[in-house]
Amino acid sequence: MARCRFIDAEKASEGNPAGHSVAFLCRVLGVPRSTYYAHRASRPARTARERAEEVLVGEIRVLHAGSRGAYGVPRIHAALRRAGRVVNSKKIERLMRKHRIVGITRRRRRGLTRQAKRAVFALDLIGRDFTAPRPGMRLVGDMTELSTLEGKLYLATCIDLATREVVGWAMAEHHRAELPVAALRMAAGRGGLEQGCVMHTDRGSEYTSDEFRSEIRKLHMRQSMGRVGSCYDNAAAESWFAILKAEIGTTVWETREAARADVFRYVEVEYNRSRLRRHPDYGYVTPLETRSLLRQNLVPAA
Repeated sequence: MARCRFIDAEKASEGNPAGHSVAFLCRVLGVPRSTYYAHRASRPARTARERAEEVLVGEIRVLHAGSRGAYGVPRIHAALRRAGRVVNSKKIERLMRKHRIVGITRRRRRGLTRQAKRAVFALDLIGRDFTAPRPGMRLVGDMTELSTLEGKLYLATCIDLATREVVGWAMAEHHRAELPVAALRMAAGRGGLEQGCVMHTDRGSEYTSDEFRSEIRKLHMRQSMGRVGSCYDNAAAESWFAILKAEIGTTVWETREAARADVFRYVEVEYNRSRLRRHPDYGYVTPLETRSLLRQNLVPAA
């Protein structure tokens, strides 16, 4: 209460012998003396609360910095709970607003999709249903370009729809068909893909190529495609690149090698193993934790 603080500052004391009596100040300011003395009595608890909030703000800043500034209130709240910190989300929201700690808002990106002149298209086996009951059943893939001072670098990914884990990825100075093929081979090499696993992409020329379709058949997978120019038909794959570019915090790297190293660290260390995502059944968990939890649920009881 501002008037109570004013009385504290202006009352007579050893440090302020010229001050006024508490009774006089309360009468002039219209503050009951009982209110003032209650304010004084609550000072230790108030000081302790303020110090506790300072500690909490420090923890929030550490988590926020650890996410490259990406985490907003929901994931900061989830990360604190995982660390054993029981705190109300509204309190976190208030403190983050007060200290101007904000998460990253993703922007829509421009895609690389170019339809081949003599393309062979596959049916859409996903139908904008970007879910899967178990790992290795449905993958989505896409490509994006990254800017460096040495020139463009291209990234292709394969994402498991059950876990949202990046199970396959590859980078090159070109975006020919061999790039998404390399990402697909990594996904298959990690194991766990079902027979007939769906690989869904857009209709870019790299994905309609003979090389990519041949690899799909070799791996006993099924190819699926959205419509050309429709970002919603491959939204899960495209949104991952928006997350990457928002959270990695770099728009132009000095070298291609620096970009490769940064993307590797983000995918394999930060995203797959550390980034929290809300799962409808398990709450906030990482992609690797989601895979483990789903596999446990799929194991028959002894």
